[in-house]
Amino acid sequence: MGSFSLIHWVVLILVVILLFGRGRISDLMGDFAKGINSFKKGLADDDSAPATPKAPPAQLTDAKAGTVTPTPTAEDVRR
Repeated sequence: MGSFSLIHWVVLILVVILLFGRGRISDLMGDFAKGINSFKKGLADDDSAPATPKAPPAQLTDAKAGTVTPTPTAEDVRR
């Protein structure tokens, strides 16, 4: 009693097609498919490049003076 019969489904589909038209429904399905594909692509991008935090640069400690100086980077050495 709670389910639709075949005639109910046919009438419902005809009403939906009349209201929205065939072109609009296919456009909506195409947009839906593009959204799913971009979602899957985003998931694949996240899996291929895991986010690892950068380690802070090493620091040298001057035992006599008690000061900390940062280790020079490659850019500092080039200058």
